[in-house]
Amino acid sequence: MEAPSSNPPLNHIKISRHPVLKKRDDFEDVLEERRRSSDLRYALRCYTPTLYKGLVPCKASMLKSIVLQSDHLQYVIKQVSSESGDSAECVAEEASLILDEMAHRLQLSTIRFFAFTLSKAFKRLFRSVCVNEEGIQRLQQAVQEHPVVLLPSHRSYMDFLMMSYLLYMCDLPLPVIAAGMDFMSMKFVGEMLRMSGAFFIRRSFGGDKLYWAVFSEYVKTMLRNGYAPVEFFLEGTRSRTCKSLTPKMGLLNIVMEPFFKGELFDVNLVPVSISYERILEESLYARELLGVPKPKESTSGLLKARRVLSEDYGSMHVYFGHPVSLRSLAEGKINRSQYNLLPRYIPQKPRVDTHEFLNDAAFRLVRIQEENMVLKPWVLIATLLLQNPDGLELSFLTEQTDWLRHLALAFGAFLDWPNHEACSEVVSCSLALHRHLLSVSAGHVQLNVTDAPQDETTPEEAVFHRAVVVLSCASYRNQILHVFLRPALLAVAMQSANSNRKDDVYNCFNFLRNMFSNEFILCPGDSVQDFEEACYLLMKRGVLQVLEHEIVIGVAIGLKFQSSVICVFVIMASGRLKCCEALSSDLQKNALAALLRLKAVRKVKV
Repeated sequence: MEAPSSNPPLNHIKISRHPVLKKRDDFEDVLEERRRSSDLRYALRCYTPTLYKGLVPCKASMLKSIVLQSDHLQYVIKQVSSESGDSAECVAEEASLILDEMAHRLQLSTIRFFAFTLSKAFKRLFRSVCVNEEGIQRLQQAVQEHPVVLLPSHRSYMDFLMMSYLLYMCDLPLPVIAAGMDFMSMKFVGEMLRMSGAFFIRRSFGGDKLYWAVFSEYVKTMLRNGYAPVEFFLEGTRSRTCKSLTPKMGLLNIVMEPFFKGELFDVNLVPVSISYERILEESLYARELLGVPKPKESTSGLLKARRVLSEDYGSMHVYFGHPVSLRSLAEGKINRSQYNLLPRYIPQKPRVDTHEFLNDAAFRLVRIQEENMVLKPWVLIATLLLQNPDGLELSFLTEQTDWLRHLALAFGAFLDWPNHEACSEVVSCSLALHRHLLSVSAGHVQLNVTDAPQDETTPEEAVFHRAVVVLSCASYRNQILHVFLRPALLAVAMQSANSNRKDDVYNCFNFLRNMFSNEFILCPGDSVQDFEEACYLLMKRGVLQVLEHEIVIGVAIGLKFQSSVICVFVIMASGRLKCCEALSSDLQKNALAALLRLKAVRKVKV
């Protein structure tokens, strides 16, 4: 494996800190009280949220008027009118129609309806919904001081419902939520979502200058006036692999622009990590990764899906991270005086330094989400079962799960492990919850990948059946990969470098880091810090020693595991395909992107 020869000097790296471990907040089960009291009384209770600087939220009609009369939108309307030849009145009417299609119509009566129905549903679906109380307290303080942007992780449709439910429960202002147009096609439900704070945007609007202007001005008006927290998903879409996705910059740029232009003193960015012990869309995601078209959102489909209420989905954790001050984040990185060269209402494309700042900030916020994800015992078990396709004896699986638990904790994993329970009991409970993915027979545990249903007779159908089980299981294993990623990259680099020289190992590490940058969240410009973190963690386990110019392998325990954590990126074989994960469209897309970036292949239009 050849790696680029240029690299920063490594001789002065100080391997002296633990980059991951930190104090975690305590959690409280918010469903506990719901199980003891009336859901109707809870939904109809007095709701008095703490507001930004005591402002009274304006009505939807007033918000629309403010947006349409803004200097920015009026400027773009004149531009579009001049370019298209249409009258300014016609363009303004089109802008008004766009805003009608987009805007939320938040109504407390609808919120109360959802509070009642979701209480019923959540109590059926989950054993517990645990929230960090300190995070709620931090958010209560943050919403009073500056406009707030909520940035939840996105692994399920349940995410945005749970966010609004929790904010209502904690007497916090309800967010306005960026949602895809798919939901608008759902009769009744689409309007209900709009009345609970969703505003709808098209998936893509390319060079539609007017649509972009209406959209951006709508978001910035809500933010500038502090009418409600703005909520959107940095990853843009749900992660079907349960790995964090490369962040999208469009909405982040919009919410940062009022600060850049001096219209706001500060903005609080709040990363939120939402973790599931069992994901509702688990099987659906696996099928989508295998090429089955995503079902169109519809009210009838939602009603058919009510059978999930009879299933057990274990526990759910929601971790509200520390609010990140945009002012502090941008200090020394952004020269805001550049925005004074033109009137504020004139659109400006982000400069190179602004784009780099946005990119860096987005990756760091997603990394915070990742680190605050609460991992359940099943992710450890799934990792071991995927590495052993022929299965394991239950006693040995329990022993290996306990070993992997201690390794993950040493590497800084945020692991939710029941206190004072024997490991065998914890493993048994996890196997029972995910029994649809595995079989336990005579003390032997194995994924259900050997026997396809009787009516599946063709080889393709049998492979598809196995792949659904493997990809479903892999979605849980993927949740812990960020914990082992950097040590694993270092372990593979040491095997590939054929040298103990620190520079050679770093070159290989940096090459691998670049190759996997589509597959994992690796902050731009952090290659040395990631290398330092990997060295520290493997030193801590006694795997290696870092000298002034060399890295020396110590006790080899754990090294083989570290290497195997990174799955093979792409498998090309003329014979039978043995790795079901290679069938994942997500893995194929990322592999192709890496090969294009490394100039191993080129794209030709035909």
